[in-house]
Amino acid sequence: MAHTNDQSMRRDLRREIAGTIGLLTDEHDFRAMRRYRSFTFDNHTSYLQQVEALLKTRASQGSHTTVALFDPQEYAEFCRNTGLDPDVQSSRTRFTAELATTGPVLPYEGQPLADLVPALVDEAVRQATWEYASTLLARLGACASCGEDIGRAAFTRASHLLVRILDTAGPGNRHLVCSVTATPETLVSVLHTDEDGQGGIQLDEAEALEFTTVLALGIATQSPGGLVIRTSAPGTTDRVYGWRLRGEGLEPLTAGEVFDAYCTDIESGDIISPESDVDYCVPPDLGEEGQTPGHRH
Repeated sequence: MAHTNDQSMRRDLRREIAGTIGLLTDEHDFRAMRRYRSFTFDNHTSYLQQVEALLKTRASQGSHTTVALFDPQEYAEFCRNTGLDPDVQSSRTRFTAELATTGPVLPYEGQPLADLVPALVDEAVRQATWEYASTLLARLGACASCGEDIGRAAFTRASHLLVRILDTAGPGNRHLVCSVTATPETLVSVLHTDEDGQGGIQLDEAEALEFTTVLALGIATQSPGGLVIRTSAPGTTDRVYGWRLRGEGLEPLTAGEVFDAYCTDIESGDIISPESDVDYCVPPDLGEEGQTPGHRH
């Protein structure tokens, strides 16, 4: 009887343990891991199928699982720094546990792996963008004339601008895109907000933090960039408008400029047919908040 009770308690305890799976999302990373003899998978497609089957099994047993993006290069560096043998399964377990607290992760909620993988990659890009923009902001230091921290001041201004943009937007859901020209490549951040039943705004705090940081970087460095918003509400035409970064403020785009931006293929430059039921228009007045401040760093 005691043995049966012990088994029952252990089974219950297993349901209390949250797990993390390190996922090799693409063929290139999968091939990189095959150099380790202890990594016994030989086909990426079947590997993904087995991962999905395991996720479903754990979910059916009431276990919570998060999925982390497993990067072979980061894994090799982790093993070098910690003195672990990379060709041992326990080392991969240690690395995955580290990812659970520091890397991009998403909870498995029964969604197909075909949907989870691109979402996980997007999360990794979002996190990398935020980390890179944050690092550049921190390196700007203090203003030579007034001693104010340039990055912190720019972040505060970007926060105020974002709040003003959302406040002046029409009812419905909003999809915002901010792009800032940086070295070695342009940084792009996306923020999506939903409207609840009481007219309040619901957003992902991590997305909002990244979006504000990228906008702040453009403001602090006065780099070329822009911000475009699309609002959608039932029974109404979608509205698209935006601004270009100008100094430490935002300059409204004309309806024609917004139309050209949305109806031109970024890579080829070819004209794309405009969407139906979309109004390309000038943005609402942001008031003094949107104007360039008199003081510049």
